[in-house]
Amino acid sequence: MIPIYLFVIVIIVFFLASAIKILNEYERGVVFRLGRVLGNPKGPGLIILIPIIDKMVKVSLRTVVLDIPPQDVITKDNVSIKVNAVVYFRVIDALKAIIDVENYLYATTQLSQTTLRSVLGQAELDELLSHREKINDRLQEILDMHTESWGIKVSNVEVKNVDLPQEMQRAIARQAEAERERRAKIIGAEGEYQASTKLSEASDILSKNPMALQLRYLQTLIEISTEKNSTIIFPIPIDLIKSFMEKDKK
Repeated sequence: MIPIYLFVIVIIVFFLASAIKILNEYERGVVFRLGRVLGNPKGPGLIILIPIIDKMVKVSLRTVVLDIPPQDVITKDNVSIKVNAVVYFRVIDALKAIIDVENYLYATTQLSQTTLRSVLGQAELDELLSHREKINDRLQEILDMHTESWGIKVSNVEVKNVDLPQEMQRAIARQAEAERERRAKIIGAEGEYQASTKLSEASDILSKNPMALQLRYLQTLIEISTEKNSTIIFPIPIDLIKSFMEKDKK
């Protein structure tokens, strides 16, 4: 037979194992005594429970990163896309997270999926691609409002990937190429306009001062002479040698 003292030791060990619980700094424990909540959440540190009578449910207060799987969404302009997202949330009230909802993690996951489809279904594709921060803020606001009663705080929502059909990708590529060509033509036209304006101003200045035109003519000859050896036929204005001709006549 088992000695009585061994039996007592086993009972004591079992009692201590069931009664003593240690919670980490980021954990809280909701204690139920005969099915009723026993005050506020316990922890962190050492918690003493009454075996069989008390039951404790641990809740982590750390931020949870929830990955929402790809969802089929039809945008406001009738484009079918696949979108996935990431939700960052944490439990701020452990008592509500255990009592007011059966499984807060599953409930938050399902709510995030339905909210993602609902919000993106009200936006056009261009808005989704160019104003993603606005969409993220809207998702975070809606989720936080609905999860507040569960003791959950949604801190951030980020739309990760937007998968477009092949036809839509080609259409967007053509649109982007046309936009680049339009900008290039506008920049070229602006350059031509500025150049013609400057040339017009220069011609006005030269027309008012003939000597300036002659000096420019001579400067051009000097620039040509510094190039590689070549034969260049260059007309000389009569005004340039007119003064020398008049001296010869005298």
